[in-house]
Amino acid sequence: MSALRAVLFDVDFTLCRPGPDLGPEGYAALGREHGLALDQALYDDARLAAIADLERHPELDHDEEIWMRFTEDIVRGMGGDGPAVREIAAKIVRRWEQAAQFELYDDVVPVLEQLRAAGLKLGLVSNTSRDLGTFVRHFGLGVDAWIASGSYGKVKPSPLIFRAALELVACEPADALMIGDSPEDDVAGARAVGMRAVLLDRERRYPDAEERIESLAELPGALGLG
Repeated sequence: MSALRAVLFDVDFTLCRPGPDLGPEGYAALGREHGLALDQALYDDARLAAIADLERHPELDHDEEIWMRFTEDIVRGMGGDGPAVREIAAKIVRRWEQAAQFELYDDVVPVLEQLRAAGLKLGLVSNTSRDLGTFVRHFGLGVDAWIASGSYGKVKPSPLIFRAALELVACEPADALMIGDSPEDDVAGARAVGMRAVLLDRERRYPDAEERIESLAELPGALGLG
């Protein structure tokens, strides 16, 4: 492998996690506003079931309706029904577009600073409609470039969005690394274009995965930076 020149990061569940308004509390509160009693205890199972049923656009195009249906599935899985389901889902989807609805993991800023000190270019690649420029400024992240599927038009694991991200950091695939929490979107997608990829498994769901870390704080060591 060539000398590493750039590191690309996934965003959600890699650099940040959703705040309470995007979790079971937020769903339940919106349910009450719309006359639905949504059971917070059912949220985790409802979300996993929605993930299992998630169908991508056949051409890996960014499609807002897919995420609406995904969120509606969660609302229904928590006990919701009727026309209010779509109204609640629409409000949740809009919240996902707002940087203030998220919290950075504690290990993010120190690791970004260490990687920048090592002379590496840093970029973000996210399947989102969020304005990543606003996100970067909101959290004061020291990155060089970013690309979101909502503005670019393709979602990971499409090779097109990875190649576009590499162009933004002026780097060849063999000289770059991708890190993210999705084995398919982040790891397999990046490796398919010739990048090295590391799985960030914060919840320890993939213990047998190749090249895996459980905290972003482990990344500099995995890259031989100490």
